[in-house]
Amino acid sequence: MSEATGVHRVTAPAKVTLSLRVTGVRPDGMHLIDAEMVTVDVVDDLEIVEGSSGVTVRGGADDVPAGEDNLVQKALDLAGRTASVTVTKRIPSQAGLGGGSADAAAVLRWAGFDDLEAAASIGADVAFCLVGGRARVTGIGEVVTALTPVDTTLTLLTPPVGCPTPAVYRLWDEMGGPVGPNGNDLEPAALELVPELGSFRDELAEASGLTPRLAGSGSTWFVEGSFPGPGRVVCRTLSV
Repeated sequence: MSEATGVHRVTAPAKVTLSLRVTGVRPDGMHLIDAEMVTVDVVDDLEIVEGSSGVTVRGGADDVPAGEDNLVQKALDLAGRTASVTVTKRIPSQAGLGGGSADAAAVLRWAGFDDLEAAASIGADVAFCLVGGRARVTGIGEVVTALTPVDTTLTLLTPPVGCPTPAVYRLWDEMGGPVGPNGNDLEPAALELVPELGSFRDELAEASGLTPRLAGSGSTWFVEGSFPGPGRVVCRTLSV
């Protein structure tokens, strides 16, 4: 079916957080950040059917929320739209790549919704994913300042373990707010929460000869350049 018959097919590209500093905590407990994010060509596919309802997720892990807790459903509610959405997952969950946020942003783009502050209210990364490209992201994620796009190749290594973002931030607080040594303040807390991450970091370091960085709250490690191999994904940044 074509878009004229109410079926829309859109893509939802992942994001990689190249650097992340936690600059403060609001009275409501939300963390303020200063981050650089880029869109990459690892994508989920969405089929949106108007005149129906419900969210179906194909592929991906069992930890992808269903029903009202799914960010796609929250995006539909935020935009005041009704549709059924089938998401074919390729972006791993709890990996720091913004998979759920990318899906929500794709729905908001389809709906013509561009209020970044409202978008960030359903997920801190949704605002950036709605804008895409390369940007400095501040506030709780709702302030997105476009930066000049850079064509970059990245190699990603996502361990078969997840890093729940709320748990990482909570542990970061409990640890006294450490400064990350490689440009990501959440890295020490993620490693403390999921010690297995360290072996995957070392694996990518050995393969590339570089110091891997953690993507957001984890669990994905990345380096610049192309280093294909088992469990690794080589991707490129996207300008939009």
